[in-house]
Amino acid sequence: MQIEEKDELYEHYKFTVDRGQALMRIDKYLLNLIQNTSRNKIQNAAKSGCILVNETPEKQNYRVKPGDQITILMPNPPREFEIIAENISLEIIFEDEDVIVINKPSGLVVHPAYGNYTGTLVNALTYHFQGKTNKRGEPVRPLLVHRIDKNTSGLILVTKNEEAQMKIAREFYEHTIERKYLALVWGNLDENMGIISTKIGRNLKDRLVMTTFSNDSEHGKNAVTHWKVLERFGYVTLIECQLETGRTHQIRVHFKSIGHPLFNDETYGGDQIIKGTTFTKYKQFVKNCFELIPRQALHAKQLGFVHPSTGKSLFFDSDLPHDFTAVLEKWRNYAYHKLSETDCHPISLL
Repeated sequence: MQIEEKDELYEHYKFTVDRGQALMRIDKYLLNLIQNTSRNKIQNAAKSGCILVNETPEKQNYRVKPGDQITILMPNPPREFEIIAENISLEIIFEDEDVIVINKPSGLVVHPAYGNYTGTLVNALTYHFQGKTNKRGEPVRPLLVHRIDKNTSGLILVTKNEEAQMKIAREFYEHTIERKYLALVWGNLDENMGIISTKIGRNLKDRLVMTTFSNDSEHGKNAVTHWKVLERFGYVTLIECQLETGRTHQIRVHFKSIGHPLFNDETYGGDQIIKGTTFTKYKQFVKNCFELIPRQALHAKQLGFVHPSTGKSLFFDSDLPHDFTAVLEKWRNYAYHKLSETDCHPISLL
């Protein structure tokens, strides 16, 4: 039997049934196979169409056969430590008994991990959900279906029960979730729109950062970013990105790979002056901009999905945070007053 665990937005197993395997209900089979899970969790996955056999959704009473190719999409791996409820202020955009949409500020880590056991979005939601129960009378707890980086601001969707999590996870898997980001990147892009399609994976020399690989490489996973220019300032450009996939650091890595790293992205080289002049005044101007937005200039602006219970399409839009709007205004003023002297006028495609 071959088994592979994918580093997706949710737990993702893919394996082939042994040749000598006797007929067995798939829920029982998977319960014996996957550690730290429950029959209820597996049955919820089946009901939500998240158990695929030979690429076809099957129910929990399906009997596995030798050679079957099984894919199972599960909720997040079991917690390795207790989640502490913390009273952290949240900007809640929408909430019902199935989902909650948060406008996350930059600097807030999404979930506890080594080095960040407290002070995260999950800690805040655990506090917010205290005393609340779901449809089955069980305590509500935050169930993640995707993540955004600590220093990226914007919209994030969290589910409140396993059935909702399974259905939303399915939407992510099928790339039907609509996610649009605004980013300020270094340089003046040659075209007004384009698509970046590569594989993305851990850097082979530095596992703490991601990098791109060619589409025929054995490393990384497919990643597709659609982008278009919104406003040009000569030395930097405001763009809109629509994600087709959701790889770790996808936008940041993709634009680094084409020579246009995100403005003030320390990890991928955007915290240096990439374009512009050598004049002292310009260097001071950029330094002042870095101080205005001391993080990568990336905001998750729009989010659309099909509600897991009602089947209705929901769409949310968020305003840019103050640090982002402040740095954009500073570049607008610079482009208008300085670059106009060289006939390099700022252009807006908004």
